[in-house]
Amino acid sequence: MTATTSTRDSFIIVGENIHCTRVRLTSGKFVETTADGESVLLFREGDATARLPVPPSVLESDGWKSGKVRHVAVAIWQGMYGGEPEQDLGRRYLRAMAADQQANGAWFLDVNVDEFSVDQDEKIRAMEWAVGVIQQVANVPLSIDSSDPRILEAGLAACDASLGKPMVNSVSLERAAFIPIAAAANACLIAGASGEERMPESLDDRLTNVAALMQKIEAAGFAAGDVFLDPLVYPVSVDVKNAGTLIDSIKALRERYGADIHFAPGLSNVSYGLPKRGVINQVFARLCADAGCDGGIVDPAQINSRILAAIDYNVEAYRLARELLLGNDEFGMNYIMAVKEGRA
Repeated sequence: MTATTSTRDSFIIVGENIHCTRVRLTSGKFVETTADGESVLLFREGDATARLPVPPSVLESDGWKSGKVRHVAVAIWQGMYGGEPEQDLGRRYLRAMAADQQANGAWFLDVNVDEFSVDQDEKIRAMEWAVGVIQQVANVPLSIDSSDPRILEAGLAACDASLGKPMVNSVSLERAAFIPIAAAANACLIAGASGEERMPESLDDRLTNVAALMQKIEAAGFAAGDVFLDPLVYPVSVDVKNAGTLIDSIKALRERYGADIHFAPGLSNVSYGLPKRGVINQVFARLCADAGCDGGIVDPAQINSRILAAIDYNVEAYRLARELLLGNDEFGMNYIMAVKEGRA
């Protein structure tokens, strides 16, 4: 199968969408009930709309009854276990997701199956299957995302080296054992700022943890250009100072490690719990980029260099989001009120 066309964005995008925790609302535009009563997931293939049936086991699940469906997990399940038509549709669903992210400038396609099953061997099979399917259309390397070393190793082993170095998402002081796994696979890696026993709370915590982790990474032979720092993004809904701490961390880490090292924080975490998250995410990505962040784990259709360059702080939604992220809107009340009133 021919790989889809891709032009890498100037912002280093790790496409975040192929993840088994991702959900669609059953009442939303991506879920439909056909004339014969079948529930299906809608997806685009070029100019056409295709329909992936939702299996009975999902329709009977608590998630479905609460109005949500884990759509990537459905595609993988149908691709692995469905009837022949469903298997084909499951493969096409994942390939369409990969193609869409590539078309929007992704440098890497992140793949996570940790929540596909409770059985480790089944998750390994799911990772191998998903990597194989995605690479039928991929012309960028994959980012193998797992907290399980066996799943990580299986995903890396299935990666096509001709696409470029795969990525390990992620290593940290807590997951230092993943560093030699990444080295053995000739992969680049995301280096998180978490400590051995707890998450960082301050700028100093982040700098201290990253310094200790970088010693291990450098000792394993990694060049700076193969390291993507993740200072760890926390929601501003929890503490309005979280965004500012992250931005300060980016500035300090860029100054300490120079121009060759990269960044790949999970930028959308900043807006958790708030309305109109996309606006907050875009403004936050712009603020991080202005501070020296050259990439992130994002949805490339929502965050890319073209979108970031077009942000105009004279537009009230963007202005209010910036004020929130800079810590000038305690509890986000001005932003939330503007959303309620239709001003943002």
